Amino acid sequence: MRNELGDVRRSQIITTHGPGSIVDFRAGGYGGAGISVVAAGLEEWDRWAPPPGLGHPQTVYEPRLQKQLAVDGFRLPPVAPQVAPGVYSNNAGKLVGVRFPRWLQCPRCHLIRQARYWTEDAGDPALYCAGCSENAGGRNRVHVVPVRFIVICDHGHLDEFPWDWWVKHDEKCPFPGRRKELKLEGSATSGLAGLILSCLGCGASRSMEGCFGPDAISGQCQGRRPWLGTDADEQCDAEPRVVQRGASNLYFSVIESALDIPPWSDELQRKIGMRWAMLEQAPDQSARRLLIQAMRLADITGKPEDELAAAIEDRIARLRAPDRNLRWEEYQQFVQHKQPFGENTEFEIRPAAAPPELASWLASVTRATRLREVRALRGFTRVFPPANGDDDRIAKISLNRPPWLPAVENRGEGIFIELRLERVRSWENSKAVVDRVAAIRNAYEEAWRDRGRPGAAPKLVTPRLLLIHSLAHALIRQLSLSCGYSSASLRERLYVDVGSSWDMAGLLVFTSSPDADGTLGGLVRQGENANIVRVFEDALSSMTWCSSDPLCIEGVHARSEPANGAACHACLLAAETSCEEFNAFLDRGLLVGTPGQPELGFFEDYLRELRS
Repeated sequence: MRNELGDVRRSQIITTHGPGSIVDFRAGGYGGAGISVVAAGLEEWDRWAPPPGLGHPQTVYEPRLQKQLAVDGFRLPPVAPQVAPGVYSNNAGKLVGVRFPRWLQCPRCHLIRQARYWTEDAGDPALYCAGCSENAGGRNRVHVVPVRFIVICDHGHLDEFPWDWWVKHDEKCPFPGRRKELKLEGSATSGLAGLILSCLGCGASRSMEGCFGPDAISGQCQGRRPWLGTDADEQCDAEPRVVQRGASNLYFSVIESALDIPPWSDELQRKIGMRWAMLEQAPDQSARRLLIQAMRLADITGKPEDELAAAIEDRIARLRAPDRNLRWEEYQQFVQHKQPFGENTEFEIRPAAAPPELASWLASVTRATRLREVRALRGFTRVFPPANGDDDRIAKISLNRPPWLPAVENRGEGIFIELRLERVRSWENSKAVVDRVAAIRNAYEEAWRDRGRPGAAPKLVTPRLLLIHSLAHALIRQLSLSCGYSSASLRERLYVDVGSSWDMAGLLVFTSSPDADGTLGGLVRQGENANIVRVFEDALSSMTWCSSDPLCIEGVHARSEPANGAACHACLLAAETSCEEFNAFLDRGLLVGTPGQPELGFFEDYLRELRS
């Protein structure tokens, strides 16, 4: 039976509530009950939000990202179409969730059973305990709740906790097959040792102590993928592990994103729209010319055929260039300042040299008055965040690879900061900086090895990454106080590379909205010379002291996150929605120095000038 459960925001489908994630709702009658489901795969999008595929009207396109992910386009998470003012269709715009876990517990009698053994009312997704509800009298329902323990593996699989196996029934247990009466209740002992699982038939009992241990469940993972259907199991040799249903390591979305930049950000590309995939996949220039004529693109775009064909060939050549890098292409647009004002509908910037007060450290401050970003979900991981070489661990969000991926489209504004490369190179090669970063890198790589990640390479931790990432967080925290947006509404986009042909040292702090009009301009105004000087002064000054010092500045807090130096929630950590690196690779000591080593700070000279 299918029932309405509730609403989620579009952006959550790409981040925390995508296919394969566990989503909680308060649904059903009698005040609502806790319903836990796993979001279904993309096949259900086509089934319950037709028309299928890219024939759906709620689609977006971004040629650079399409090329990167080898798809023809992207679908927005569906919303019900409006059929009249304030009235929405009931037959479209639905996403599907599959009840998980299927084991539920009565909060009064503490029995745990599979969903099919509890009682339901027609049209109500909430299940209840018939015995306890009858004892409660009237129409009061004692709703059962999802059990708290589930099983996952680091290949993305998801399974039920083996309750019958854990309790180890007596061979003479009177309850047949899987219909055994189990009870999970607490005792006077605290912790998992006080949580006792017992069988009412044979009397077998066992505490939950040790269930989170590495060898708690023997054998290999069963390869369950309930979000893809009951017949989607696959072979898996990973070690299963028990986690709580709301654990933070249950779902890490793997997101690829791109900014719309020239030449793809103009009106011409918007008019070509969904036809671009056919043009890009055509075998040669002659075939593309025939497609241009067949699709009447000259009439649609309002451009002469020869001019249109030349523009298309130029764009395809750019997409097929060897060793492309999405971030490098965006970085070049910001630092080379080639964009003529008014010609690009989705990318408008106001480049400027850094103000004199910051010119020794910054090369430029560019105000981005209009940005368009497309963020696509290509999969997810469990247990650990995605890392380099982790493609075999990225779980699928569909049984069969479709020519599209789910995505969201946001428009907004931002401030791009370009650091002086020559100063960055000099700073990152100083002995004090090299030694400090080496200690962080070694701790991070040791933790990586301890976690058993043989198939993936740890991220390369460099002084430049720590510096620019820490600066981005410091600016986000300060800008939230001065521009009117909350810190969770601001996001970073890091442009960092060293030792390659893509030598970058910059960052973009931006905010965006799914609304077609974007945001209100408050962030861009902070990029004006007089304002950005004050923002930098306040942001860097606030980094010199933390309420958790001296523990924070000495790196004591970082022992729980070995990829960090001096960083904690009181000074540098940001909302997860703001950070590209899951709040790792941060160290304010490299921004402003430490009491014992002021020379560590890239901006230490700037702060000394402020104090003098």
